[in-house]
Amino acid sequence: MNTADEHEKMECRAGLAAPTGMRVRLIALSLVSMSTAWGLPGPFVSGPAQVPLVELYTSEGCSSCPPAEAWLNRLQAEPGLWRDFVPVSFHVNYWDRLGWPDRFASRAFTERQYAYAEDWGVRTVYTPGFVLNGQDWREKSRRTLPAPGKDTGTLTVAVNAGKVQASWQPVAEDGQVYEVHAAFLGGGFVSKVKAGENRGETLVHEFVALSLVRHVVVDGQCEFPLAAVTMDGMTRQALAVWVTRRGETEPVQATGGWLASERL
Repeated sequence: MNTADEHEKMECRAGLAAPTGMRVRLIALSLVSMSTAWGLPGPFVSGPAQVPLVELYTSEGCSSCPPAEAWLNRLQAEPGLWRDFVPVSFHVNYWDRLGWPDRFASRAFTERQYAYAEDWGVRTVYTPGFVLNGQDWREKSRRTLPAPGKDTGTLTVAVNAGKVQASWQPVAEDGQVYEVHAAFLGGGFVSKVKAGENRGETLVHEFVALSLVRHVVVDGQCEFPLAAVTMDGMTRQALAVWVTRRGETEPVQATGGWLASERL
């Protein structure tokens, strides 16, 4: 486990977050379901029970991270992927100073990890760091994947003509303002690391967050452009979407699935 003892004050912009220097384009994509073997487009629906959001904070410059990423990569083979849990890998940039700039790293993703640390009342962050439903998820508890939780509401997401359409129906009206977070994910990446702690290693990455946007839900609905990303080596892409109460980091519902595109 690598710990960042010092943290530069960095500005995290609301709206679009993406790795530095990465090209972000709005591309018309269609949703496809794993269960239909890449068949007809259709929406992603969570169901009322809370679907766990599994986040990994990682870096190509961290020698402790490859085993954690390998564990996350294996989730592709789990039959409950997207239905029973939603995985996202956020690459942070505070280990870039060790000699290997992580091409997936974002200052905004680093700030996201520090926001969790502030919520937990701790002063440092570390990699690899797992977060389950907004809470620190230590290694011993990762022997089995979490089961869906209590009923919180139904999140439905569709992509049409390059726009994401999200519908959120909580199980009970509570007068809260909600926000939708959408992460465009890339997979199939292979990196040959030439410097830093992982020098000489070949790293494989799945479920990598390449962009992250946040929008307020109004009357149970939210529509916004899909912040799709093109990047060399990407062989598959997905969309992870979750809902939080406004101003909070802990998700109350999540859904997601694979994406297909004619051109990426």
